[in-house]
Amino acid sequence: MLVIGLEGLELTAQDCARLQAPQVSGAILFSRNFSSRAQLEELVAAIRAERGEPFPICVDQEGGPVQRFREGFTRLPPLARIGELYEQDRGAAVRMAEMHAWVMASELRANDVDLSFAPVMDLARGNRIIGERAFHADPQIVSELGAAYLRGMRLAGMAATLKHFPGHGSVAEDTHVELATDPRDLDALRATDLIPFADGFEAGAEAVMLAHVTYPAVDAQPAGYSKVWIKNVLRDELGFRGIAFSDDIGMAAAESAGGVGARVNAHLDAGCDLVLVCAPKLVDEAITAVRGREPCAMTRVQALCGAVASTWQSLMDNPQHGQFVAALRTLDSRERAA
Repeated sequence: MLVIGLEGLELTAQDCARLQAPQVSGAILFSRNFSSRAQLEELVAAIRAERGEPFPICVDQEGGPVQRFREGFTRLPPLARIGELYEQDRGAAVRMAEMHAWVMASELRANDVDLSFAPVMDLARGNRIIGERAFHADPQIVSELGAAYLRGMRLAGMAATLKHFPGHGSVAEDTHVELATDPRDLDALRATDLIPFADGFEAGAEAVMLAHVTYPAVDAQPAGYSKVWIKNVLRDELGFRGIAFSDDIGMAAAESAGGVGARVNAHLDAGCDLVLVCAPKLVDEAITAVRGREPCAMTRVQALCGAVASTWQSLMDNPQHGQFVAALRTLDSRERAA
């Protein structure tokens, strides 16, 4: 039920003890956990030795400003570059979204990382933390590019996580450091921000991440703490049966529920399957808070684990990888020209 952050470049004794807790269902890696591909390989092997499988190892490898592993990995342009290309050449943009996803996912899978929390399906409507992480402001374009992105991830053996449900792109606030409120009612959200998520679920996305945004016209609780959003809208109305992740409980916008234990349990009580506890200093308190609760079923967690992957060398020898990386570099050229 918990996906936890780790201390550094190698496992500490505390990390090992935390990974052994039955309440821990996965791990999330950050830049603090990465110095090179060789080091990453050793860290992932150490995590596997502690917990075996199925145990999803996750990261945010979206591209652009959010790419945790950089040295030795392909530089991934932000999704906004693909949206800009769409305005010039729709077909080329759809192909580029699929290539971007395949390169991102295949490189992670070649390093035995299961899951990148991608793609962002928020609308590019001025939010200062989403920014160029989003494809476009038009929900129909986001849906089309998102579907292509899902295809690319699936071809590389990776499940998809749509974020941040029900839509974080149309409010200005950054939930990492402040509360965020969207005053629109459910009908207004159905006509805009919810469209890419509904279409992504129809396309078979395996997971979704809830936003730490409050929509008071729908429910007084932020989406991740809301049975209205998770049960009534996500599950009942949209028919989503996959894994629901919370966003990180360490964010400022998550503090509305109270302390660490209250935040974790509020997410679980509302219907989240897995709760992100990204800061190691919060993990012990989170584990204590959920003792006695039934962990997320292994059969459900297994859906997040990666399919059989190539070795890094075989991936580098694959002509498709080189062709796709070269195509992605044209997006960088467009950015520099602008």
